[in-house]
Amino acid sequence: MRNGICVAGNAILDILYPIECYPGKSELTTITEGITRATGGALCNVAMDLASLDPSLELSAVGIIGDDADGDFIEQQLEQYENISLSGLKREGRTSFTIVMCENTTKHRTFFQYRGANAQLCEADFDWDKIDAKILHIGYILLLDALDQEDAQYGTKMARLLHEAKQHGIKTSIDVVSEMGNRFEKLVPPSLKYTDYCVINELEAQQATGVLLRGDDGILQKENIKRALEELFRMGVSTWAVIHAPEGGYGMDEKGNYVEKRSLSLPDGYIKGTVGAGDAFCSGVLIGAYQEKQLEEAIVMGIASAACSLSQEGSTQGMRSVGEALKLYEELSGNTKQ
Repeated sequence: MRNGICVAGNAILDILYPIECYPGKSELTTITEGITRATGGALCNVAMDLASLDPSLELSAVGIIGDDADGDFIEQQLEQYENISLSGLKREGRTSFTIVMCENTTKHRTFFQYRGANAQLCEADFDWDKIDAKILHIGYILLLDALDQEDAQYGTKMARLLHEAKQHGIKTSIDVVSEMGNRFEKLVPPSLKYTDYCVINELEAQQATGVLLRGDDGILQKENIKRALEELFRMGVSTWAVIHAPEGGYGMDEKGNYVEKRSLSLPDGYIKGTVGAGDAFCSGVLIGAYQEKQLEEAIVMGIASAACSLSQEGSTQGMRSVGEALKLYEELSGNTKQ
């Protein structure tokens, strides 16, 4: 019987720069005190969040980090969690890094990404004889160059990888990266055909499905969310399609049941940073999927996990255990956003 969750994909060093405001072209802004270095990317964020949510959960990591000081830093951070196996983590090349510009007032983030070793992750790095997980979560599509390559039979190498995982009896979960341009329509749909759990934000869902979810006025088009979820199923998702946004979590299961849960209204000053909040939400949903909870319970766990993440500047420092996260949700649920 399969156990645990395998988390694969991007392992990144995030360098966070707090700034007064994001400048226009050719303009200047000030970097303020508080520059920090932290792990980032789906592999690090989700694996570490899951490890904190449930220290007894068997976790394994598959990815590539550089043979350099930044790679040492990432490995040291992951090694702090006794329930994460790093046997599938390779060391070669230069570690991927992201420069994150975070506005002090709005907490809005802008990312500048160097692919590095992550670009080399491919099908050959997955040893199916050694991966005994119940679920494989991988991210991010559009940011893993080798797996984003075209495949004559499956559309992309990522889609082929997901198909292979399912052939070995492993449930699949994906995440994508927010990116402007037309690569979504080419790279995301092939993978959805072999995806059991799809957890993405509203802008990613909009680009993947073509359904308008947030207009130029910045207002969430809640009346369109159900249609977007239905489209994700039409594109191939088998079990759960979930969309998260600052306003809440929205999902649909394989029976067509629709779930909508509003975000918590957090106290003034509670939010210290938003880096990693999406991965934290995803981690909460994955815990629910692994424990075979109903979708509504999993989305609540996702919202609770995201709230934990928002309490600290780094991607994973704010995460708590499942019990503590749900306690926080209960404490703040009376203030859910309208």
